[in-house]
Amino acid sequence: MGRNRSIVSDKTKYEIARELGFADRIKVDNGVYDYGDITTRQAGLIVRGLIQKAEELMARQAGR
Repeated sequence: MGRNRSIVSDKTKYEIARELGFADRIKVDNGVYDYGDITTRQAGLIVRGLIQKAEELMARQAGR
């Protein structure tokens, strides 16, 4: 069974983690991102950041 693919790129999730100050806990090796060293709380913060960015994008598009 293959790994499920996310609709959000790992690069985008990494950028959110960088903005939040804990990207150093994410290992990157040849384009493969390992989130094994982040906490559940940090993973939740990434999700929250992604939701916030999506909401901002939708608001901008609605305001056209």
